[in-house]
Amino acid sequence: MLILTRKIGEQVAIGDQIKIFIVDVKGKQVRLGIEAPQETPVYRHEIYRKIHEENRAAARIEVGAFDDLTDRLG
Repeated sequence: MLILTRKIGEQVAIGDQIKIFIVDVKGKQVRLGIEAPQETPVYRHEIYRKIHEENRAAARIEVGAFDDLTDRLG
């Protein structure tokens, strides 16, 4: 893990296309601005983790559930 110290208004570059700006610091909270290509998804970690959990759950659907669905649809 790389640990950097930055002040308000300073930034960190990740490659050529992603920049992270330190916008504000209040107590133990830091406000970040993130500049990235539109096709690069940017999530808070807890949201990112939830998306992956939902994807794993969807991948575990039993094959029989699809048979029931096709029977109901005709």
